[in-house]
Amino acid sequence: MNRRHYAVTLQQASEDSPTLAKLTALTRDSSDRLKAIELLIPAALRPAVQAGPIDGDSWCLLVKSNAAAAKIRQLLPALQAHLRSRGWEVNAIRLKVQT
Repeated sequence: MNRRHYAVTLQQASEDSPTLAKLTALTRDSSDRLKAIELLIPAALRPAVQAGPIDGDSWCLLVKSNAAAAKIRQLLPALQAHLRSRGWEVNAIRLKVQT
């Protein structure tokens, strides 16, 4: 078998593979969601929050500390309402503390 090996960009690879294309779309969607709620998160906490995985109508935020997670947990109803008003179907936001 004669294979030709050549470099492709990540974007080309993700477009050519349905699985990678879906992962790329989910990652972009998660980042867009975080941008949409960013102004609702206190400025001091923004660096502690990252966009996480999307699983159906549930979204996960990755948080750097338990203290930050406790404050974000208080904001969850407002964050969900804001996302729904912008067209995202988010019924739950989970928080995962990064250790």
